Order: sequence, then C-alpha cells, then structure tokens
Amino acid sequence: MTGTPLGSPQGPKAGPPRSDEGGPSVATYAGHGLTFAVSVLLFLKIGEWLDRKLGTSPWLLLIGVFLGAGASFYSMYRSLMAAQARDEAARRARREENEARRSPP
Repeated sequence: MTGTPLGSPQGPKAGPPRSDEGGPSVATYAGHGLTFAVSVLLFLKIGEWLDRKLGTSPWLLLIGVFLGAGASFYSMYRSLMAAQARDEAARRARREENEARRSPP
C-alpha cells in the first residue's frame, strides 16, 4: 500500500507549533525547577555535613537550605531579566523595521 498513513502530518507546516517570538519554552521552566531543587539539596547536604563535623546541628543545615534557595532565586532572576531584555530588544527592532517600511522612500 502506498501513500501516507492515516493521521500523519503532511506539508511543510506539519509538526508542533513553533513560536517565532523566541519566548521561554517548557524546557526553560523545567530547567529552572531542576536548578532550584539541585541547588537546595546540594546546600542542604553541605550544611548537614558541616553540622556533623562542627556539632552545630541544625543551624548550618538551615543556613544551607536558605543559601541554596537564595542562590537559585538569584539565578532565576538573572535568567528572566536577560530573557526580558532580549524580548524587549526584539520588539524594538520589529517596531523600527515596521516604521521603516511605512515611511516613504
């Protein structure tokens, strides 16, 4: 039997919808979540290890959790601000391009 299977995508526009805006994807948000979890767990383990070595339980563990969360939030903030700046620059470039098209030569 020849031809395409029933329900298969056809044509050049087949496939998942793509964003021409270049906005954040699901992978970006998953990466932020994974970064947050790993950062908190890493600092928690470091704090726990230091508490065992120095006998200061549970203070360094708690400080480690808060340091991990703070570092992760800071990383997310920097990433989101950079994405916002890129989006703003792209918007500005599109606006200037549209104005250039509208103005008479």
